[in-house]
Amino acid sequence: MNKNPVNGMRDILPREMRIRTYVLGLIRDTYRAYGFTEVETPVVESIENLTGKQGGENEKLIFKIMKRGGKFDLSKAATENDLADSGLRYDLTLPLSRYYAAHQAELPKPFKALQIGPVFRAERPQKGRFREFYQCDIDILGDPTNLCETELILATAEAVSKIGFRDFNIRINDRRILKAMARVSGLPEEAYGDVFIALDKLDKIGTEGVTKELVALGMTEEAVASYLGLFDCVSGLSGTDAIAALAERLADALEPGTAENLAEIFDLVSAAKGGSYTLVFDPTLVRGMGYYTGPVFEIQVPEFGSSVGGGGRYDEMVGRFIGQNTPACGFSIGFERIISILAERGFDVPSGGEKTAILLEKKLSPAKKAEALREAAALRASGKTVLLDTMIKNRRFQKEQLQENGYTDIREIYENPLNA
Repeated sequence: MNKNPVNGMRDILPREMRIRTYVLGLIRDTYRAYGFTEVETPVVESIENLTGKQGGENEKLIFKIMKRGGKFDLSKAATENDLADSGLRYDLTLPLSRYYAAHQAELPKPFKALQIGPVFRAERPQKGRFREFYQCDIDILGDPTNLCETELILATAEAVSKIGFRDFNIRINDRRILKAMARVSGLPEEAYGDVFIALDKLDKIGTEGVTKELVALGMTEEAVASYLGLFDCVSGLSGTDAIAALAERLADALEPGTAENLAEIFDLVSAAKGGSYTLVFDPTLVRGMGYYTGPVFEIQVPEFGSSVGGGGRYDEMVGRFIGQNTPACGFSIGFERIISILAERGFDVPSGGEKTAILLEKKLSPAKKAEALREAAALRASGKTVLLDTMIKNRRFQKEQLQENGYTDIREIYENPLNA
């Protein structure tokens, strides 16, 4: 990993870059096999889009870009936003929603989008979390059925399995269940966002910490205790049994069809899934973004302390741009976290065949150089990877470096072979 981050951002050294390129190739190939089409959006979005109260805690982490030229007037700035009119995207979902709103007439319906690119958050860098990092997203827009959730989970699980992960969990819940729990407990509707933000920290701060945080926000201890106590009704249960038990407890407070829809997703994925992973119903799963409206899901790898991917349904996001809600659902792989785990494992890219390095003596005649160039061209024409380079004084070190990078065939060319 990079030892000299610049403002929490990193240089990528060749060995890690080789792994990143390989893993991105696996992800792309898997998603394309499911019919997803790759698109690209700008890293810069308008500040109004980025601060629309949809990004949860991430809206506090936006890298804002100051206005330029005549637009910038410090003397008239009353707030921070008076100085900025754009910022760097904090995820790929919001830009995709704007993209779909602008181009939907030109796109197939439903539209299966694949988007891979850098996003930016001004947070404290730590293991697997950086200020600039890549996300790998697949989204389906224009389809209200649970075939979306099913395909997104299956495709993402297949990609993660191909990368080399086994025995991981995919946790699943529904935002409407969380709202019904809050409603039954008597928590004020205007505080649901704060409730979910606090609940999202449950694994870090525990029940006591969540209670303390919510009471500090003005909620009664009784209502908070009632809310957290609802999780007890699924104790000892799993899968569709747990979904049914919680739905029965919530009764009329739960939107009709919510539990049945979630149970069907659970059954469909369980019936079709391949690979070594487990689908788990987790009623504490929130997902931090404010734009989720239905089922949400998250990937947990045992050897990593937090999730390595997540997503859910966000049927109201596109409507912010066109005034009409559009069904949408997505799943994002936490690419940097996966790369961190692979690095800790000592993972390297599988050999793609013999790689040849041709090293040239520094004082080589034009004729000998031409001979080396022809040899390299012939080897490349046969499908080999060929590196042509000049010898350095410490040839032993040079060869060791080449071997570490997969060059098993190392050839040396001298003007006079007796110099070898």
